[in-house]
Amino acid sequence: MGQDAKNIKVIKPFNAVIFGGDGDLAIRKIYPALFHRFVDKQLNVDFHIYAVTRSDRKHATFYEDLRRFILESTDYELAEGIIDVFFGKMQLITIPTHAIDDYRELKEELNKTPNYQTIYYLSTPSSAFGEISDALKKCGLINAKSKVVLEKPLGNSLASSKEIHSKLSNSFSENQIYRIDHYLGKETVQNLMVLRFANHLFENAWSSEHIESVQITVAESLGVEKRGDYYDQSGALLDMVQNHLLQLLCLIAMEPPARLEADFVRNEKLKVLNSVRLFDEISVLKDTVKGQYTRGTVNGSQLNSYLEDIEKYESTTETFVAIKADIDNWRWKDTPFYLRTGKRMTKRYSEIVINFKSVKHNVFPSQGTIPGNKLIMRLQPEERIELVQMTKLPGPGGYRYKPISLKLDYMDSFHERFPDAYERLIVDVLRGDQTLFMRQDELEAAWIWIESIVNGWNKVKMKNVLYEAGTWGPGDSVMKEGQTWSMSMKNEDTGI
Repeated sequence: MGQDAKNIKVIKPFNAVIFGGDGDLAIRKIYPALFHRFVDKQLNVDFHIYAVTRSDRKHATFYEDLRRFILESTDYELAEGIIDVFFGKMQLITIPTHAIDDYRELKEELNKTPNYQTIYYLSTPSSAFGEISDALKKCGLINAKSKVVLEKPLGNSLASSKEIHSKLSNSFSENQIYRIDHYLGKETVQNLMVLRFANHLFENAWSSEHIESVQITVAESLGVEKRGDYYDQSGALLDMVQNHLLQLLCLIAMEPPARLEADFVRNEKLKVLNSVRLFDEISVLKDTVKGQYTRGTVNGSQLNSYLEDIEKYESTTETFVAIKADIDNWRWKDTPFYLRTGKRMTKRYSEIVINFKSVKHNVFPSQGTIPGNKLIMRLQPEERIELVQMTKLPGPGGYRYKPISLKLDYMDSFHERFPDAYERLIVDVLRGDQTLFMRQDELEAAWIWIESIVNGWNKVKMKNVLYEAGTWGPGDSVMKEGQTWSMSMKNEDTGI
């Protein structure tokens, strides 16, 4: 959601303190994001990075592992020694407990640059957020220039989310808290705003009067991998729908903000979340499906079942969710939003499909029904935008037509490097721009809707529909990439 160049906030000198500093996320995403912004000379100020670990067990291999991930994420030529220059700005600090004495070294380091802004990045379980923020406050390490970045999950219910916020708010104000969702940093998601609000053609047709349905898909080919313990406590609904898919829904459905500034945008997103119809025992049976993957075969190789992946004999956790959501407001009345996500799908991809209504009168009746146009926004793995429109086939013999895609392929159209989503979001934190980060009232509104589904499932004792790993999910018609899909949403053994 870019701003005019003259309004872009300047990055000021900073200290970045990464709790969980030797963790997988920090090494794969956070440090490489800072490194690439450093190489691009966007971090053209003095800064220091402090990797906070619980023990010094991994210190010996820390820089070796990080160097490997940086090189793997680099698709351009690096200046000789630039990685070592970046490493020179980093320091490992061990904080085994949240006792005040254990923060002594960190405090001594931060006190060397008292005028710098300090970014506390909590790449830890949310259960530690309160203890960390309390310790920082008791050590006098939080001031008006401090900011805190929170990774999901932000609780597992409305009550736990409020409890986390209650603990954090004792140390940080709302304008210091950055709840990160990396999907909102993706280039195509950013372009969604420009596509809507900078093109009269689309904004004029962006309503139920012209749009038949909206489909949001996040398909993952991998299973739960090393996240089994966490995933079995959350499932697809909390892991993906509660944050990523709902945020995409908000950006698609929101009204134009008066200004492209944080609170104006988040106010409009909140209105959408408050307008999404809650589920009850009847609608949760009719308009949701939950599934779990079993053993499957891809290219001759056998894939484990979910139960084998988590090494349990039984689990009711869902690895697939499909939802028909309704937004009860003037713009979207009677236009369904279909949300679906699953693990162990045939292919990894994420996309948004806007299905426009067909023309009101068909002047080519011999060709049959004219399908509506589609606007397809692919988020991953290849970011692109397609407009599917009807086009006449060349040659004599009357009017013959077929749908043809007009494609905006980012890789073909823009040859410069595409920053990773974390790069954009971390820079926004440094600049103090909260536009792409959730506010607490947004988070609570999202939880209210999610809990209506969870409570509905519990009341009707909703069972998982089993699907083979390596397929498109419960029922072969559910997950057909690039094709129109609809959900009668009958909760039967055969799926959707």
